[in-house]
Amino acid sequence: MTAISLRLPDSLHKIARELADGEGISMNQFITLALAEKVSALATQSYLEQRAARGDHAKFEAAMARVADVEPPDERDRL
Repeated sequence: MTAISLRLPDSLHKIARELADGEGISMNQFITLALAEKVSALATQSYLEQRAARGDHAKFEAAMARVADVEPPDERDRL
């Protein structure tokens, strides 16, 4: 495990401390969870961008053309 020294503005530290206390966890655990959440969000964005770049509009249209045209929609599909 790696230790880091982190400088935070007093206002951010105060809010983080209050949130950590409210969750019943340590500041270390709170900051670790917050960082993990951000890393996950960025990794997901990157993954989705890569998937979108591989997309093929013609294949999408071909797949959609195979979908049955049913009217009205099934009761389970209604909003």
